[in-house]
Amino acid sequence: MKKVVVGLSGGVDSSTAAAILHDQGYEVIGLTLWLMKGKGQCCSEGMIDAAYICEQLGIPHHIVDIRDVFQTHIVDYLVAGYSTGITPLPCSQCNKTVKFGPMLQYAREKLECDRIATGHYARIEYDQATGRYQLLRAVDRNKDQSYFLYDLSQDLLAGTVFPLGELQKTDTRRIATEHGLKTADKPESQDLCLVESNGSMRAFLDKYLAPKKGDIVDPTGKVLGQHDGVHHYTIGQRKGLGVAAAEPLYVIELDAVNNRVIVGDRTKATQPECTVGRVNWLSMPEPSTPIRTDVQIRYRSTPVPVTVIPLENSRVRVVFDEPQFSITPGQAAVWYDGDKVLGGGIIEQFS
Repeated sequence: MKKVVVGLSGGVDSSTAAAILHDQGYEVIGLTLWLMKGKGQCCSEGMIDAAYICEQLGIPHHIVDIRDVFQTHIVDYLVAGYSTGITPLPCSQCNKTVKFGPMLQYAREKLECDRIATGHYARIEYDQATGRYQLLRAVDRNKDQSYFLYDLSQDLLAGTVFPLGELQKTDTRRIATEHGLKTADKPESQDLCLVESNGSMRAFLDKYLAPKKGDIVDPTGKVLGQHDGVHHYTIGQRKGLGVAAAEPLYVIELDAVNNRVIVGDRTKATQPECTVGRVNWLSMPEPSTPIRTDVQIRYRSTPVPVTVIPLENSRVRVVFDEPQFSITPGQAAVWYDGDKVLGGGIIEQFS
């Protein structure tokens, strides 16, 4: 019998993924990662629901304590980023370093299993011509999570199954209901687990970063108002600035060194290109010459045409056909060929 370890967060997606694989004849083992204390889909409530799902399906359930890993690679990473004026994207980092990597390692070393599965909405295919595993968008484009998975390695793709990749979200709910799963009607997580457990990103950051009053200025340096910490702002932000002006103002730069939030009109928050670091080439080998592709610079943004120019040290320059609004250092830029994720990385700076 084929064996698979399913990552169970206690939500309907991972629960249904386990049920589907169980129906397909797999020997399913549930695995929940203990990431942090408190509320949130990955925490205490999730572990209880995950254990209940395993009992319903008649499968074993393992809990692995990786709170130290989560603290180092996610919490400390976020706090350090916000303190320097960038807006980090924790999910892709969490998927590779905290979730998929440790899960597959545990499966191989402790459970004699070389396959893991999750409830992510994405697809994996093997391309015989290139000898590479390829990451594809989910069939349900509204739920597609491939943007957050660009940083997975070939080894992780080879050992991973996404049972929900071909399904619509409505199908997932229906299957969960048909199996009588406790999580069938459980509300979806609407935000980062850290935000859910703390109430807001501001509340989370305020636990680690002390208020530090500074100036809100225009591009000439004219003081327009005051702020209580650059970590409370992000590029492109319009609401909550507390500055009166004749025209809408947006955050166009965060100067952490001088503790200034720089604001300007929308045109000044629109840029023609950016550099991207920590690049991972996923469904294709690293190119030696520029390529034409589409890029997505945030989870819900529409992919736009670009030229990706390889640089040294796992970096690229992304030149947009049309200047883009709110290019945010710390967020991911992920390039696609249709449904195929070619690669991606972290936005370093715009120009």
